[in-house]
Amino acid sequence: MGEKNVRKSEKQKGFPWFGVSFLILVAAFVASLFTEYPAKVGRKLKEIAREVAESREPKTEVIDESALERQVEQRLRAQYEEELARQLAEMRGNQSESSEEDAPQPEVRLPLGKVSDVRELRSGIPFETEVTFEKGGIASQERVDDKSYVAKYELSLRLPAPAKSIEEISKGNPDIAAILPSLPELLEKAEVSRWFNEIYDNKAQRVKRDANALNELLTKHNIYDCQTILNMRSASGRRVFFMQAEMDVVSDGSDGDRLAVMPDNIVNSTYYQPTTSYGWRKVGKTPNPMIAGLERRIANGTKELNTAGTTADRKTWLKDRIAMLKRLIGDLKARSYLIAEYDPFIVIPVNLLTASGDSYAPKAGDYAVVIYGKKVYPCIVGDGGPTFKVGEASLRLAKEINERATPYNRPVSDLTVTYVVFPGSREAKPGPPNYDTWRQKCHTLLGEIGGLGNGYELHQWADLLPKPAEETPPGGTTE
Repeated sequence: MGEKNVRKSEKQKGFPWFGVSFLILVAAFVASLFTEYPAKVGRKLKEIAREVAESREPKTEVIDESALERQVEQRLRAQYEEELARQLAEMRGNQSESSEEDAPQPEVRLPLGKVSDVRELRSGIPFETEVTFEKGGIASQERVDDKSYVAKYELSLRLPAPAKSIEEISKGNPDIAAILPSLPELLEKAEVSRWFNEIYDNKAQRVKRDANALNELLTKHNIYDCQTILNMRSASGRRVFFMQAEMDVVSDGSDGDRLAVMPDNIVNSTYYQPTTSYGWRKVGKTPNPMIAGLERRIANGTKELNTAGTTADRKTWLKDRIAMLKRLIGDLKARSYLIAEYDPFIVIPVNLLTASGDSYAPKAGDYAVVIYGKKVYPCIVGDGGPTFKVGEASLRLAKEINERATPYNRPVSDLTVTYVVFPGSREAKPGPPNYDTWRQKCHTLLGEIGGLGNGYELHQWADLLPKPAEETPPGGTTE
């Protein structure tokens, strides 16, 4: 969410050391993906829209579906390009391995009996293999026998139960009951959120899909990233979405009114997402700095589109990409967004943000507090993330918790971060962040569920955005 200033895959360069045959193979592979991708994005957007529509119940709030659709589209494209880079790297590795296979191999005798080998997959999943060799008939006979060469693959995955008691939740943070004195009482009547089971079902479906295709699986770390999600309600009627998880980092967003200049590597990045789920109508005239990079990409795409040697499939892909970039530019001219490097916010799975009929499901703009160790940080729900993982926060919040946090280095790997969201608390009219207002709102909301314990207080955020240079009046100083 997450998400990145400069993604690792962007650092990959061309591969001049490969043979001509491999370049042809890559070109064919990329062309086939580009041919199918626009249609895949369209189908996925329609599928998401249909699922949201079917889940709708009579509602009293308005969801900015056009903004959500744009963000879903961008996330799908980012995921696609990451997948493309991954598969190209895998093909590169296979190419290197094939050259080694061409070398003369020593003669070996076929073993009889069973051979067992236990390995650790890159994702950290214990992988046990067993190969059995038997004597068979002549080769021409075994070639046509379906049972002569059979592979069986079985994956075992235990889906976790949610933490529900104060004892279980205190394992993630021994100070949690002191920080939130009313928590034990709230837990007595708390209910497990349906989103806990849905998120783990999404994980299971993803693992099932990838296992059936022999693709790389989710890591054990990413499978077990959520300790619990509970629905709570205080005596005053205040609803609480309570989650305990790890913390990953997102670094998206842009706002020309508050940050007129951004680094070139971000402006020209094809992976950085300039929008967040929380946004507001632009109030100033300073152009969004990301627009310049998008316009250069459009110019490059248009030039390639008009080149005689560009294939029909490539032209289709370019037209789709250019149209998407133009829509994004139009959006950035009209709206502003949070900036993950400067604004403290958390990320919630996008299917929760689009859900209706669930009064506990967070929405973009809802106030929240993040508790880690003995510290309590006020923030808002700022962005939507993947539907199969939880526990993400902006780079600003992540670095406050752990100064070593980066888009590639999560601040907290254990399930020790508590996220307390107040559903329905967002402002009727979104606007630029005001950290003092956010702090006061969170203080009031915490008071509605019993308040903070003695000795604990909300963190005070400082505004780190660069301020415009103060102009010197003609003929004198500023004093």
